[in-house]
Amino acid sequence: MTGTPYVFGVIPARGGSKGLPGKNLRVLGKLSLIGHAVASSRESTRLTRFIVSTDSPALADEARRHGAEAPFLRPAELASDQAGMVPVLQHAVRWLEATVGRRPDFVVTLQPTSPFRIGADIDQTVAKVIDTGADSAQTVTEASYHPFFMKTLDGDRTIPLFHDGHKYVRRQDAPPVYQPSGAVYVTRYDVLMHEGKVLGRDNRAVVKDFESSVNIDTEWDFLMAELLLGRGRAPAPAERS
Repeated sequence: MTGTPYVFGVIPARGGSKGLPGKNLRVLGKLSLIGHAVASSRESTRLTRFIVSTDSPALADEARRHGAEAPFLRPAELASDQAGMVPVLQHAVRWLEATVGRRPDFVVTLQPTSPFRIGADIDQTVAKVIDTGADSAQTVTEASYHPFFMKTLDGDRTIPLFHDGHKYVRRQDAPPVYQPSGAVYVTRYDVLMHEGKVLGRDNRAVVKDFESSVNIDTEWDFLMAELLLGRGRAPAPAERS
């Protein structure tokens, strides 16, 4: 790749939420969740341009209030509970191509449910894809409970998820495993638009700590985020907390 890559950020923010109604407008610290997403995008030095993709006029107004573009309202078929992330991102990319005639090299997904993401997290994940030549990259964090100790159920009979998990008695002895943090996803254009995926075959990880990886889907998650803020443990800049 020659020249500076075009890195297109998309903040997908649907108006509806069953787990935590109205969550993207909920205020955490000094900003709403959509406000935190916009702030982290503005902190980034790698994003060429970013927009908010929403079906909600209220969310669009709130995004603009914080300095983001919300240039369209999503069509109804992309606003339901069943709408997947890939069509939403593809819709935003097609808007960019049709509006400015520019095909982005990378698409960055920035969900409002990760309020403690900072611009450096975005830049680090973009750099991971560029520097390695990978298809995609994502932020991850060490899993809160090791899957080697997990069970499925046959009636009330427990079935080990991993049949050799019994050889590990202590969590510390088991090899570390990681779960997506949901904060940053970076995808090459062809992977998203031609393969219909956010994560490509060669997907790389950027490991982040627990505080950076708080993901808000429920009221308990929101309370955890408030606790971290109150204890001064949130990594977000002071102007956001």
